[in-house]
Amino acid sequence: MLGHEFMPGRLVVGVAALATATVYGGDLAGLWQAPWYVALPVVFDSLWLAGLAAWVGTRYRKRRLRAAQSPSTE
Repeated sequence: MLGHEFMPGRLVVGVAALATATVYGGDLAGLWQAPWYVALPVVFDSLWLAGLAAWVGTRYRKRRLRAAQSPSTE
């Protein structure tokens, strides 16, 4: 058993935050130029995707819990 349950929404937000940090880190190091507005669509889209992932994950966990609690017909 894991120490905590898997939360896909947090994974999506974390990956997007790391991507944004990488883009601006490269800009800071002088490897490329990143306009200031690049982060806005990445962050906002990641929040939408995180909400969708959290909703799907919750529905999956609830369905799995219901299936485990219902009596089997075999």
